[in-house]
Amino acid sequence: MSDERLLPGRGRGKSYVPPKHQHRVVGSPFTRLVRVHALMAAGEASMAVALADSLFLSITPGEARSRVILFLAVSFAPFVVLGRFIGPVIDRMPGGRRLLVTLIAALRAMVMVLMVWQLDSLFLFPLAFLAMVLNKTYGVSKSAMLPTLTRSESDLVEANAKLGVTAGIVGFLAAVPAGVLSLISAQTTLMFGAIIFVLATTQALRLPKRSVARDEPAELEIAELRQVGVIVASTAQGLIRASVGFLFFHLAFWFADPQRSQVIGLSENGLWRQTEYHFGPQFGTFWFGVAVSLAAVGTLLGNLSARSLRRFPRVESLLIVGLTIIGMAGVFAAVLPTTLVALLAAALVNFAAAIGNMAFETIVQRDAPDANRGRALANFATRFQLMWVGAGLVPVALDLPGIVGFGVVGGIGFAGATAYWFSLSQLAKGSVEVPKLRNYVRRRFTPED
Repeated sequence: MSDERLLPGRGRGKSYVPPKHQHRVVGSPFTRLVRVHALMAAGEASMAVALADSLFLSITPGEARSRVILFLAVSFAPFVVLGRFIGPVIDRMPGGRRLLVTLIAALRAMVMVLMVWQLDSLFLFPLAFLAMVLNKTYGVSKSAMLPTLTRSESDLVEANAKLGVTAGIVGFLAAVPAGVLSLISAQTTLMFGAIIFVLATTQALRLPKRSVARDEPAELEIAELRQVGVIVASTAQGLIRASVGFLFFHLAFWFADPQRSQVIGLSENGLWRQTEYHFGPQFGTFWFGVAVSLAAVGTLLGNLSARSLRRFPRVESLLIVGLTIIGMAGVFAAVLPTTLVALLAAALVNFAAAIGNMAFETIVQRDAPDANRGRALANFATRFQLMWVGAGLVPVALDLPGIVGFGVVGGIGFAGATAYWFSLSQLAKGSVEVPKLRNYVRRRFTPED
């Protein structure tokens, strides 16, 4: 039998069952990627701590919106260019993605150093958004490289979950010394982060030189990735990513609004009373920082649950569960828009995003076994990042009340869950003949033994 690896129940003849030792994702190439990913997460956490009081939460929301709109709009361009033109060329180059990851880490270090000198300048904004674009671009490159560094396709989801867990733990731990250094000055914390990114650059140079995709996508790969099941799953995951981006920026401006008030007590006659409790920008920064931390915890818990959730009989149900969690979190926050509920919503939405990402990657592995994993996941990751940025533009461009913004998140979740459930029911009824399409393309494009 050829050396090709087929998932159980897929492909010609008997399914390939890798040896037991190949189910472990502990090979040296993967370990090197773990080190790079951990250092990138630590550097990102250091930057977040250093800039907590220096970005748009430290000025009036009105001033911040115009700046954030500008740089979010500009950040669209790199993803479009990377996905359509540069990405395919890099994937075919031996070591192309390794070169890109190394370049990103080096640029992150340079940006951190520049921030030291521009901390009180308007140039801090473009530098911060450049860092965001570099971070998202790294995420795409990591998704492209990961399948080439795991020993078997069945390990891909578990490996991605381990990277997520590592990033969550290391990022949390790195925030501690970064916070201590911030007591000295934000510049000290930025230099600490720059050193971490320099270390990430040196580790990235040790990644293996492997091409993600040596050839253009074949007709079989294109046909599998265009199946209705894969398309609707990618749409569902895209809505999850959109809800994360929308909530991120909605919370940033909602916490920074000094006119925000909440119900905090009972009057003597047993009726709720409205008591205005104003939050200045300093309070907004603090609570938004807490929200970001809880979002990281939610992502960590989602990645930790990956192994047990993979045993679901139908992995599509995890996408429905994720969207439903987002819907419930959004509606609950809209009905009771208090600080604690908003923080809980941030954690739940990111937890749902983590399990949704795991479910989607499993669906791609199952329904498109002949597709190049690195190229396919990189393309999908680029689309998801665009949806994150696009959705984030909405609460920045529009001054939405808290109840409206949280309601939008709830609407995205429930509408997405309903639409995806309806699509799956149509597939189950045979309204869309996806299995026939899959068998057709296999018979047409797979040579006989």
